[in-house]
Amino acid sequence: MSELNQEFWFVVGSQHLYGEEALEEVKVHARDMVKKLNDSGKLPYKLVFQEDLAVSADSITKLMKEINYRDEVAGVITWMHTFSPAKMWIRGTKLLQKPLLHLATQYNESIPWSTIDMDFMNLNQSAHGDREYGFINARLKKNNEVVVGHWENDSVQEKIGSWMDVAVAYNEGFNIKVARFGDNMRNVGVTEGDKVEAQIQFGWTVDYFGIGDLVEVVNQVTDEEVDNLFADYETLYDFDYADYNQATWEKHVKVQARYEIAIKRFLDDGGYTAFTSNFEDLHGMEQLPGLAVQRLMAQGYGFAGEGDWKTAALDRFMKVMSHNQNTGFMEDYTYELAQGQESILQSHMLEVDPSLAANKPRILVSPLGIGGKADPARLVFDGKAGEGVVVSMADFGTHYKLLINEVEAFEPTEAAPKLPVARVMWKVKPDFQSGVKSWIEAGGGHHTVVSLNLTSDQIIAWAKLVGLEYTLIK
Repeated sequence: MSELNQEFWFVVGSQHLYGEEALEEVKVHARDMVKKLNDSGKLPYKLVFQEDLAVSADSITKLMKEINYRDEVAGVITWMHTFSPAKMWIRGTKLLQKPLLHLATQYNESIPWSTIDMDFMNLNQSAHGDREYGFINARLKKNNEVVVGHWENDSVQEKIGSWMDVAVAYNEGFNIKVARFGDNMRNVGVTEGDKVEAQIQFGWTVDYFGIGDLVEVVNQVTDEEVDNLFADYETLYDFDYADYNQATWEKHVKVQARYEIAIKRFLDDGGYTAFTSNFEDLHGMEQLPGLAVQRLMAQGYGFAGEGDWKTAALDRFMKVMSHNQNTGFMEDYTYELAQGQESILQSHMLEVDPSLAANKPRILVSPLGIGGKADPARLVFDGKAGEGVVVSMADFGTHYKLLINEVEAFEPTEAAPKLPVARVMWKVKPDFQSGVKSWIEAGGGHHTVVSLNLTSDQIIAWAKLVGLEYTLIK
């Protein structure tokens, strides 16, 4: 998927009380800060200083309207250089429809005790301004982020960068479109949900398509296109023929190549960024899409199986936030219950995201065992190690709820020569017994999205922005 061209505006609060000379110095400080922040390499998106300082209700309202209007502006970072009377901010802040970060900092790191005077005090009173500004944001219930500390500190810059990723994903959420190829899996509870409420609360659009709509596109893919994509597979993956002769194996793999081309074409033509499939709804398909789905997830499309559109949209959302790094659809499968080694084997029938691969994937063809279709091809690999977060979305009838669990993924140490699917292993926090019990009692589903690049703080920041109830297990 293409990189989003986004930027953030840096708005500085002050007032006219101290004169034009003081305001010019405010601008000098702000320009220097923005340049150094952009040069730090810690911010994933460009920061743009607004020369029109926030010194009146009219100027603030104008700035916030402009932020709302410009598609390339993902959010606003405010800094109170001096005391900025907060009643000036009410109208503009109420109108703001994009994420807001209050940077509680000051230009100088330390107090210059040998030279400090009242002129310095009046100009550099961020501590004063932060309290006034923070009060009005709290009263307006903005759910804004607050980052505290000197702006040149690595930890502060990293927190700003993490919030930028949340803000971009929040905005992109209103552009997420999920194509459902077939309906939900019969008799499964957690894949259901109120699509209208999801669009109202999160911005997600969910559309149904009969599997015949996709089959029509599949049938239009040419053999030449399939052969060209298969040549790419040869350079990227190991080929594991197992018990198949080469010709039969290649035939099965090329079915998946045809599916990959067709699904991508269908999604792109309709502006869809996520999709679902269902092994119970495959009329006209030779195989359940496996390798095809894995390849598309690696390109940034959201996905979930069994028609689970909520998790597919969540997958796309978290991929945007993580820059599609080490993030993907997952399913709880099997427990390891040996004392002291308690963990969970995560996998799926076919569709494990290769962005999580620790080793070079191999293409394997193997029977699926369900669905009654031909043996599908899939990528098989072991998952990476790392600290991460796993997230599940559930519809509780009256409201949506987010389940968040911090996990520690690890690379498997034992081979699984007969397992024909990719595997990811992790330990849940704070420990296996309490972590699993809390997840089950809170209603966490078996379909999730895991990320080894995101944090629970980022997920919670988004939940607050959209007014979403959440449970954190850590």
